[in-house]
Amino acid sequence: MDKTNVIRAGVFGTVIGDALGVPVEFAPRTMRVKDPVVDMREYGVHNQPKGTWSDDSSMLLATMDSMITCKGMDYGDIMERFQAWIRKAEYTAHGRVFDIGITCSSAVRRYEPGINPLDCGGAGERDNGNGSLMRIMPVSLYDALRSDFREDAVLAEAVTRSHYASCLTHRHPRSQMACAIYTAVCHELIYRDGRSIAEALQSAMDLIMDYYSKADVTAPWYDQGFQNELAFDTYGRLRDIASFGKLPEREIKSGGYVVHTLEAAIWCLLNTASFAECTLKTVNLGDDTDTVGAVAGGLAGLAYGYESIPKEWLEVIAKREWIDRLCVDLSDLINA
Repeated sequence: MDKTNVIRAGVFGTVIGDALGVPVEFAPRTMRVKDPVVDMREYGVHNQPKGTWSDDSSMLLATMDSMITCKGMDYGDIMERFQAWIRKAEYTAHGRVFDIGITCSSAVRRYEPGINPLDCGGAGERDNGNGSLMRIMPVSLYDALRSDFREDAVLAEAVTRSHYASCLTHRHPRSQMACAIYTAVCHELIYRDGRSIAEALQSAMDLIMDYYSKADVTAPWYDQGFQNELAFDTYGRLRDIASFGKLPEREIKSGGYVVHTLEAAIWCLLNTASFAECTLKTVNLGDDTDTVGAVAGGLAGLAYGYESIPKEWLEVIAKREWIDRLCVDLSDLINA
């Protein structure tokens, strides 16, 4: 396995999904039916040139840079880089910060040295936007490419890392669970080994839900909130992937709520047959197009491979060479 290309697939898939959605963000699905996105666009709602990515990719790339520099997870360092992004426009496509989610910006501004970064994220019911899910890909890749999730201790470590990465901005159990589910999905797509995408997705859901059902007070993240989410079956529609994939589009929402974002990304992956088709379908669901596109694009990249990403889309991505360098450096870290 070429781990560098796997990382490129996940990272560039995310960035491209983000960039496809930026020009049409917030527009309703009805508008996309009349005027579907079929290629990279420019300007639009944020008045940005073609290939521009938003806060989704900025936070993802800041996370990657921190992981590479610190040779692993240093949550305080990640938060400091998030602050550099907001205050100094570092990790932006063109030196301009735009489209920051309220929950993310509040958490980042809340952080100061001496405060536990894992306590900065919002933990209320209304703090379940998709702002941690959109940036989790490098953390997911770090765990998925290093170990076999079928070993209980390994999966437990990966889940904990996903939870903690989420807590920086989104501390509610529902958001933490979304990041862990995404990590399990990434793992199963990477090691698909001839299985269909649907089979890999079902394996991921079985794996992570079995883990959650067995978790107890020995888990470092354990509290009653997670058990409530299981009791409410928050992610219940994803337990049966075959049935979920057959749902009509009208039952798939594509706003900023983390459950809807994860569902929309997985539904589009199930109902398309290529990277381009998946990302375009996701963006054409409307509403939170950049983030839902980013989440789906990362999965489609892993499902179909880096070579499946249209070259004409890659060529217009802002700071492509720098992003590629980060992918190589993350691969070196994982292989070390």
